[in-house]
Amino acid sequence: MENEVDRLLSNSYAASLVYVSLVVLSLIVFLFVFELVTKYNCWSEIKKGNLAVAMATGGKIFGICNIFRFSIEANDSIYQSLIWGAFGFIILLAAYFLFEFLTPVFRIDEEIAKDNRAVGFIAMMISIALSYVIGATVTL
Repeated sequence: MENEVDRLLSNSYAASLVYVSLVVLSLIVFLFVFELVTKYNCWSEIKKGNLAVAMATGGKIFGICNIFRFSIEANDSIYQSLIWGAFGFIILLAAYFLFEFLTPVFRIDEEIAKDNRAVGFIAMMISIALSYVIGATVTL
């Protein structure tokens, strides 16, 4: 099976499709995990027009995809890319909990659920910024 996958990935077009497909699948799984740890339902809040949730979720999407971008670029195999991408996601998730813990003045999730756009914007920027730092570590 591994030889077949390697042969498939030797074609640039097929490799692009495989990598994008796996990243989209990973994105769905990782967003589901974020959905489990937040106190609000992302997609129902976005449907209601909650811009703070949309910004925070958009930052998570960008962050996850950016980490995978670095992991794909830095690794020789799709398997290594997936492992490093998942590892980067775990670090991003830990940073999310750290952000929540280090702001004792208010609860991040509660403020985002209330459509506090300033908090949503900061959450988005933290996810984006950290994805570059995390991405740089997967290329070491």
